[in-house]
Amino acid sequence: MNPLLYPIAGALLGLIIGSFLATIVIRWPLGQSVISGRSRCDNCHRQLRAADLIPVVSYVLRAGKCAQCGAKIVSDHLVIELGAGLIGGLALYASPDVAGVAGAIFGWFLLTLAALDAKCHWLPDRLTLSLAVIGLAAAFFVEEPDLLNRMIGGAGGFLALFLIGWGYRLLRGREGLGGGDPKLLGAIGCWLGWSALPLVLLGAALVGLLAALMLRLRGEGVTADTALPMGSFMAIAAFPLWIVQTMTGGMLL
Repeated sequence: MNPLLYPIAGALLGLIIGSFLATIVIRWPLGQSVISGRSRCDNCHRQLRAADLIPVVSYVLRAGKCAQCGAKIVSDHLVIELGAGLIGGLALYASPDVAGVAGAIFGWFLLTLAALDAKCHWLPDRLTLSLAVIGLAAAFFVEEPDLLNRMIGGAGGFLALFLIGWGYRLLRGREGLGGGDPKLLGAIGCWLGWSALPLVLLGAALVGLLAALMLRLRGEGVTADTALPMGSFMAIAAFPLWIVQTMTGGMLL
């Protein structure tokens, strides 16, 4: 089979999965079911047809608006679908095998968590714990990192941020980290292993600085009390590190 077909297939699959991920990000924070009920327009409540649900294509053809009432469709659909497609394509390009499929799953979980944290400052335990369990299970199908490395990464990632958050609260008398952040770093450690954790935090810090700079350029104030989605920053940093780790065939450090 032509090697290019694998990333193309991964991208197409990602677009389809991205449509479901967008539904999770939009509906779950509102307490709505993500698996039951037909998709409808949020404005006129018209039930969407199959032609309205083609990932990316339907959004572009409708110019981002409902075909019936003309209301603007939330851009989360387009962004998450494109993101999921890119993740699927890159994962299968980095490793056109079981490891690549596992990496795509890793990336899709991270995308969902990043979107939820950026939008609602929420990292659901159901997703982070599932990500951790799947990461440990992947050790039986992927050679590197091995299971012990992943287990140390899971425990070390959680404890590192938990202790940092605890120390900050003790010294400053207020929360400095969300309760889901240590769990997410632990879950990432279950995928990348303990050696990648410093790079994940470094990457997250750089992404956070960039986000703060963009807020300042937009005229928004950034102070010590400004809430920034640390989970989103870690997720953004983690997937590129998985690509590098996979393509180099071992630990990052």
